[in-house]
Amino acid sequence: MIADTNQLPKGKLYFDIISPFSYFYIKQLGRLNHKINIEPVPILLGGLFRATDNRGPGEIDAKRPHTYQYCVWLAEKLGLPFQFPKHHPFLTVAAQRLLVQQHADWTMVERAFDFVWVQGNDPNLSWPEFCRHLNLPENTPKPDDPAVKAQLITNTNQAKEDGAFGVPALALNGQCFWGVDTIDWALDYLDRPNMFSEPAYALVKTIPSGI
Repeated sequence: MIADTNQLPKGKLYFDIISPFSYFYIKQLGRLNHKINIEPVPILLGGLFRATDNRGPGEIDAKRPHTYQYCVWLAEKLGLPFQFPKHHPFLTVAAQRLLVQQHADWTMVERAFDFVWVQGNDPNLSWPEFCRHLNLPENTPKPDDPAVKAQLITNTNQAKEDGAFGVPALALNGQCFWGVDTIDWALDYLDRPNMFSEPAYALVKTIPSGI
């Protein structure tokens, strides 16, 4: 990362540690963080799904095995360590609240993802170990502060307002780039800041549904 990040465009990366694709994304931040000053923003993916009338692939029987096997392949392709937790999806509300409470920087966020997707753990079943992995006391309680709970909800609502309907989602200059496969798109957008005003992009945004 370059020294003065204040001179870079600012972006927000909305994430939930339940998402393997968010894990793959943050492992590639080096492709972005020399061009964008990205803030990590924990949200509750289930809440975002409800707000946008959406469902995750883990909730769709036909999509679940395909998605999980694709993750195995993608980890191999990226050369990343990867291990699914013993069950998925799982509840992440306590873990996400903890990241909010700690104002987690990228180092802590990455450690949280590693606990799940490198070690294959569910933080709910090994909370003391999760806290210790984040360099917190292992007797750190699950957050119950109303302000922390409210902030996670606020983050989730803001993600929706910024155009997110899943994670990872990068909000940048009024645009939202969803998914690990949009890193190149975001980089191209930085080189073409008027991209979304170009006729082809403007046209497809207004195409009506035929159903």
